[in-house]
Amino acid sequence: MTEAEKMLAGLPYDIMDPALKALRRKAHQGVYAYNRSDPLEDHPPSAILKDLLGSLGEDVFVETPFRCAYGVNTHLGDGIYINTGCVILDCARVEIGAKTLLGPAVQIYTAIHPLDPTERAAFVETAKPVTLGRNVWVGGGAILLPGVSVGDNAVIGAGSVIVKDVPANCVAVGNPARVIREITTEERP
Repeated sequence: MTEAEKMLAGLPYDIMDPALKALRRKAHQGVYAYNRSDPLEDHPPSAILKDLLGSLGEDVFVETPFRCAYGVNTHLGDGIYINTGCVILDCARVEIGAKTLLGPAVQIYTAIHPLDPTERAAFVETAKPVTLGRNVWVGGGAILLPGVSVGDNAVIGAGSVIVKDVPANCVAVGNPARVIREITTEERP
């Protein structure tokens, strides 16, 4: 099993593996090109995102600057808006459902660094996927930690830290975030 396969399977993997380093380098080149692109060019920057990301829906807009670790593990649905300063450390799959909005400086992390200092010094880590459902709104500065899932129509308050799953049709805020209320039927799309 390759280190990339281990990474995606949630098994311990060597982050200094040459093949993984090459994938990160390729992603960094794509991110650099995207962040320097002119949105008014004849060749839209979305072409760069199509090459960079695992999948890209229609009518997606990603403000710059944007950062990701691998790119190929990030999957964006249709009609997504990602505001400036988003960081996606996609060591595992990151899936963002259609019509989802991310505020400025949202951070999505999939990497889990070991508590054991010997393992950490050996550059061994694991990763867990992060999933955002359809029509989710994530407020500015929110942080989503490895392994979390956010249900359809949920709202994440600005500055919140998501450490566990958030059900559909709920508002979650705080550090660590907790559900403070359900979104009523009248408030749903």
